[in-house]
Amino acid sequence: MRGIFTGVGVGPGDPELMTLKAVRAVEACSVIAIPVSDSTLEKPVYEKAEKNDTGNAAYLERCVAYQIAAGAVPEIGGKNRIYLPMPMIKEKDKLKAIHENDAAAVAELLDKGEHVVFLTLGDPTVYSTCMYVHKRLKRNGYTTQIIPGIPSFCAAAARLDIPLVENRQELHVLPASYHIEESLDLPGTKVLMKAGRKMAEVKRLLTEKELDAVMVENCGMENEKMYFGAQEIPEQAGYYSLLIVKGKKTGGRER
Repeated sequence: MRGIFTGVGVGPGDPELMTLKAVRAVEACSVIAIPVSDSTLEKPVYEKAEKNDTGNAAYLERCVAYQIAAGAVPEIGGKNRIYLPMPMIKEKDKLKAIHENDAAAVAELLDKGEHVVFLTLGDPTVYSTCMYVHKRLKRNGYTTQIIPGIPSFCAAAARLDIPLVENRQELHVLPASYHIEESLDLPGTKVLMKAGRKMAEVKRLLTEKELDAVMVENCGMENEKMYFGAQEIPEQAGYYSLLIVKGKKTGGRER
């Protein structure tokens, strides 16, 4: 009998925000899939739990989703692992080939009856690398499922102690690494994700448009920081930075 592939959202950073369903899925699986953005990993690598290869251990340490899950499920250290290359590049053909290889490697494990859990930050359905593997496996007839996690923008609003949207307000989730100038004119609340590398440009646009913005960096993690207003936001920010943008400022209030 084939195994099941499960995409598991571990939430934004605090292990206590992992759902019970996510914890149980990790406890029950036989293999943990680890996404690796480091370019030194060129092909999928399977590793038995007891092996603990020194080079691969570095991938575990840098995988934020794994570290979050380890905080909620200590038994995760006893699971076998498959490291999957997920480089942050934009060459479509190269990425497609990498994702095909990742899915094929996971399929081999599923064919052996292994249940594989792919860990992802936040929720698997929101800008997640997990879905590149998930949709290929599903298309090829494998059993797949998704366990949602608390999205980073919901967690950030909670940490800031503010509503995300109210009444008839619209919510727009935008990848800030692409052109967002026109999108910032949309009505309602704008969530800017993946803003780290473009923060200087994002800050410039927010200031020019006089938009009310707040930001959480590393939400729920030990090095979490919060910024209130575009002027406070640093031009150099970490990858896990999320902005919540409201309307124009009028006397400190949105209009």
